[in-house]
Amino acid sequence: MNLQLQNIPNSTMVTEFLLELFAETWALRLLISMLFLLMYLGSLLGNLTIIMVTTIDQNLHTPMYFFLRNLSVLDICYVSVTVPKACVNSLTDNRGISVTGCAAQVFLVMFCGCVEILFLTVMAQDRYVAICQPLLYPVIMNHQFCVQMTLASLLLGLVIAGSHTVKIFQLSFCRSNLVPQFFCDIPPLLKLSCSDTFNNKLLILLTAIIVDGGCFIFISVSYVHIFSTVLGFPVKEERRKAFSTCVPHIIVVSVFLSSGVYVYLRPPVISEVVQDIILSVLYTIIPPFLNPVIYSLRNKQIKEAVRKMMLRII
Repeated sequence: MNLQLQNIPNSTMVTEFLLELFAETWALRLLISMLFLLMYLGSLLGNLTIIMVTTIDQNLHTPMYFFLRNLSVLDICYVSVTVPKACVNSLTDNRGISVTGCAAQVFLVMFCGCVEILFLTVMAQDRYVAICQPLLYPVIMNHQFCVQMTLASLLLGLVIAGSHTVKIFQLSFCRSNLVPQFFCDIPPLLKLSCSDTFNNKLLILLTAIIVDGGCFIFISVSYVHIFSTVLGFPVKEERRKAFSTCVPHIIVVSVFLSSGVYVYLRPPVISEVVQDIILSVLYTIIPPFLNPVIYSLRNKQIKEAVRKMMLRII
């Protein structure tokens, strides 16, 4: 399909959107698509491995690995919402996506993004209790609490994603149907609208302040307490081990939040499509790809569980 519809009369209703391709030339599109597919397969392999070992190995039935398993399931869904469709579009030169399909992408991207940061916040809480209040860990981080926090995160994600999706598709799109992004997302859709988008921007701002800002403050305070406790450890090896698990978590949270907040809150200025694509990759593809490495595959218990599972298979 080679549709290049740019301007739409005010009286015409959009029935299809056109997504941006990775590049203009076929060779570059093929290269980028292969890179994205490799990252996608790596994300699937890493996260599926975590799900399997934390389910099979009885020693990993603890709160920390419960949340890791939930995060891995979420990351598989998150990366599957955008990458396969974008790669197929670029390789087949088929840029079209229906309004229903676009709405589904907006909802799922927003839902997965919200639940991701909520899960990361709960995991920071888990590390805080484990390091700063180890004697109370079994009491505070009991199974009922873990299930309740997971369900609360999912419910809040549904409410936030649903409200944003409904608001964005109440707008009229008459400027163009060419979405300057490789998937349907709220910021590029706002650029296409000829309606008043003030309420949409206000909702985005409130979500960023309450959810993202609240989670960032909670994670920051948790790690301030964690680092102050860790610095008091008498054994150097214990301090090194604690820092090695905490610092990567902070890096992923910072990259995820900063890129997402920048994309959603920056003024609607004309920018390079390549820049927008790179920024979106930072909060939609990189976290699911890196999370298995940072949180689990560097973990001795996980590696030992993987070794046992491979021996059983062999």
